[in-house]
Amino acid sequence: MTVRLVAATAVLVSAYVHLHLWLDGFRHDHVVGPLFMVNVVAGVAIAALLVTWRSWPAPFLAFGFGASTLGGFVIAAQWGLFGDHEKWQGPYVWTATAAEAVAILTGLYLLATERRTAPVAQRSTVGAH
Repeated sequence: MTVRLVAATAVLVSAYVHLHLWLDGFRHDHVVGPLFMVNVVAGVAIAALLVTWRSWPAPFLAFGFGASTLGGFVIAAQWGLFGDHEKWQGPYVWTATAAEAVAILTGLYLLATERRTAPVAQRSTVGAH
C-alpha cells in the first residue's frame, strides 16, 4: 500500500502544479488551458482510485497519466504544442517533471509486482466461466 500512496501523491502533485498554472493564466489559453483542467480532474480521480481500488487499472492509469503529461511537456518544450512553446526552467516545471517520473515508475512497479503476486484466478480470464 505504501507504493500506492507514493503513486497517488505523485499524481496529486502533478495535478496541483497544473491547477496552479491554470489559475496563473493558462486558463486563457484556448487548447492548453482546458487540457490543464482535464489533468487536474484526472489526477484527483486517479489518486483516489490508487488508494481505494486494489486492481491493475489504477496503477496503469498512474503510469499513463505520468507518461502522457510528461510526454506533452517534452513535445511542448522541444517543438511546441498547440502554439505553446515551453522551456525547461522554473520550479513548477521541475516539480511536475519529478512527480510525473515518480508516477510512471511507481505505476510500472505496481503493475509488475501486483501482477506477479495476484492469484492465478485473477490473472487470466481464459477458460473462466
